[in-house]
This record gives sequence, structure tokens and C-alpha cells, in this order.
Amino acid sequence: MENKELSYHAKNIRKNILKQVYQAQSGHPGGSLGAADIITMLYFEEMNINAENLDTINRDRFVLSKGHASPCLYAALAEKGFMPEEELLTFRAINSKLQGHPNMNYVKGVDMSTGSLGQGVSCAVGMALANKLDKNDYRVYALLGDGECQEGQVWEATMSAAHYKLDNLCIIVDANNLQIDGHVSDVMNVYPLDDKFKAFNCHTICVDGHNFDELRSAFKEAREVKGKPTVIIAKTVKGKGVSFMEDQAGWHGVAPNEQQYHDAIKELEAE
Repeated sequence: MENKELSYHAKNIRKNILKQVYQAQSGHPGGSLGAADIITMLYFEEMNINAENLDTINRDRFVLSKGHASPCLYAALAEKGFMPEEELLTFRAINSKLQGHPNMNYVKGVDMSTGSLGQGVSCAVGMALANKLDKNDYRVYALLGDGECQEGQVWEATMSAAHYKLDNLCIIVDANNLQIDGHVSDVMNVYPLDDKFKAFNCHTICVDGHNFDELRSAFKEAREVKGKPTVIIAKTVKGKGVSFMEDQAGWHGVAPNEQQYHDAIKELEAE
């Protein structure tokens, strides 16, 4: 897919992230906006997933380990045509399928229920191992936050992935150096992440998480690696696309007011 088309989808996803969080007056816009380019690349170019194979085992899997970024995943599923766009306006409403953390039992296209940080990547390791045992060639992708890497379970899962030589697993770390309490490097420093994952016997690649060419190249390299999992450290900007939200920890879990919402949508539409 051409980068121009990917940018178009990413813009729509960002607009629908804002619509969901504004409508609910609840949610996590910052990390969702920052992950939009990564998830766009996954769903619209990298992963083998479409309306025809969605309900089968014969496709790639995606685990949003940083489950609080569910508005980004829901927006991508709608952009892909897996759910009506108007359903996004039910985000976090009582009795809605689209709750603050994704639930695989209610939302078609959600491959794993996530929310407790660190657990999603463990599930992704299990899925990748099952694929290996079943001699299934499809791949598993997991998106983590860098703050999430403060969880010990992330490293236990990574150790297992390397031990079982899960070259069908690709972990992407959304590295924006911000979490709810401030900078990751101040709260509990996890950097340098590339060296840590290398020490756990993973193949590591560092990219700009908003550059489609770099992401494309990294995913291609990951597919070619044999005998170990790949970890892509994707440097991103929290709140990407909305200038007053960018690189601000305060937008981790705060909904925009009416003026802020309209200003943000106007800025995205002007791109």
C-alpha cells in the first residue's frame, strides 16, 4: 500500500479515537493517538487479516497488550470494515461491546482480552507457541507500552519466547517515554530497551514509529529472522497528530472538552 493511503487511514483512525473518547468523556487518547501509525501499518499492510478470514484460524493475530489504548484498536477495526463506524460512539457506554479494555468475547476482531499490563504479551507468546506446535505459519503481533515494560511479567514472557525460538512472534514496543505519572525514565527507567531485549536473546530493531517506510522495513526484517522472536522498539510521540496533546503526560487518560475536541478534529482534517 502507498504511504499516502496509509496516512489517510491513520488520520481516520485518529479522528475516530477522539470521537470515542469525547463521546464517552472517558478513555485514553494520548497513547491511542501515538500508536495509530503502528496499528495502521499492521492492519492495512503487514498482517494477513480481512473480512473473509476474520473468523478462521488461517490468519495473523494481534494482541493489544497495552489494552487501555483500545480506542485505537476499535477505530482500526471500524476502518477495516469489521464493525460499523457508528458503533464507535458507544465506547465505554453501559452494555456496549466496546469497553475501555478490549474483550475478545464481545468484539469480533479482538484476538485477546487485555488490560492488566504485562499479561497481553504472555498470551501472545502462548498463541505463537500454539502456532508452532500446530505447524501453522501465521504470525502473532503484540503491541506493548514502554511503561508496561516495568512489569516483570513482560520479561518472563520474553524469556519464554526466546527459549522456544518463537520466530513467528513480533513484539512492538510503543516507546513514547510517557506514562500516567510522567516520564517513564523518571518513574521507573526501562531504557535502553533494545539492549535489554537483546540480552533476552531477541532480535531487536529500532525505528521511528511514525515513519511507514521504517516500519515496513522492520516488519520485513522480522519475517526473515529465524530461531528467535523479534522486538521492534518504535519511538513515538504520545498524542501524535494533535499539537496540544503531543508529548504531554496529562493526556494519558483525560477526555477533551468540546472546544478541545473540535480544535483537534480541525487540526487533523487540515493535514
